[in-house]
Amino acid sequence: MSAVGIRQVAEHAGVSPGTVSNVLNRPEKVSASTRARVEAAIRELGFVRHASASTLRAGHSKTIGLSVIDIGNPFFTDVTAGVEDLASDRGYAVLLSNSAGSRSKEERNLLVLAEQRVRGVLITPSDESPDSLDRLRDRGINVVLVDHPAHRPDQCSVAVNDIVGGQTAVSHLLSGGASRIAYVTGPLTIRQCMDRRLGAERALRGRPLRTVEMPTMNPRAGQQAAEKLLSEGDLPDAVFCANDLLALGMLRGLMHAGVRVPDDIALIGYDDIDFAAASAVSLTSIRQPTYQLGRVAAELLLDECDNPGTHAHQQIMFQPELIVRESTR
Repeated sequence: MSAVGIRQVAEHAGVSPGTVSNVLNRPEKVSASTRARVEAAIRELGFVRHASASTLRAGHSKTIGLSVIDIGNPFFTDVTAGVEDLASDRGYAVLLSNSAGSRSKEERNLLVLAEQRVRGVLITPSDESPDSLDRLRDRGINVVLVDHPAHRPDQCSVAVNDIVGGQTAVSHLLSGGASRIAYVTGPLTIRQCMDRRLGAERALRGRPLRTVEMPTMNPRAGQQAAEKLLSEGDLPDAVFCANDLLALGMLRGLMHAGVRVPDDIALIGYDDIDFAAASAVSLTSIRQPTYQLGRVAAELLLDECDNPGTHAHQQIMFQPELIVRESTR
């Protein structure tokens, strides 16, 4: 049995092949009743569009790329959900890639996305270098930064003010009576880690901040950081972790050593992932609007793709929110 084509769908629905093409590629140009009739014909006949042919004709596909730096972090799971929901509403699929914080891996992933003729790319960059993003733009691929502010007016971005977040976290610890605060973080080459430390230092106003820098930002690294603090002696009376995964590992390490949270050490994380509220001692955290980050970023990207003549570049900055739980009470 030969494959069903656009002409058979058109005949079945009683419309022209051009109308079927519009339903597939520009559905907003077709009335709701006609679109429903064509979609019913597509389902009844089992029509599957030839994506490669459509891509060759249009020069791009009905896909967008999303590059994140840590696919294992629930923060990016929620961001991805926001991206995917908006993209699906607009008839797009999402190709997800994980740089794992490696610039070389990120560049390879972006090359693959370009080869797939994606319509645009959403990216949380692994570092501050603009080279790989500039190469995408040179290929005519639109780029929107996610969880990273733009530093040029012709670039869309959606981010959270991490300096304010760090300041809020440490101000909360100070208000609870803390005086010896440690900051446990991933690599300070990561913009978010550095900004959160800058905010913490702003809250301290010249008082010392003990920084423990770990190579990764997962629970195991948090537990190792707890072991490091314990082995050095002179324990802090409060710990601010750059994300909740570090904080959950820190909590495990402290409890294993018999240190009471919050009685001996107050503890605060960042991101407010679902696990934060369900931990053995519920975790105070700085909440980010993760789902909204992804959805708004995808909306900006598709608007830039679909309306290049009228699109206005935006640099959107959300504000974080303090969520107080048992770990600092």
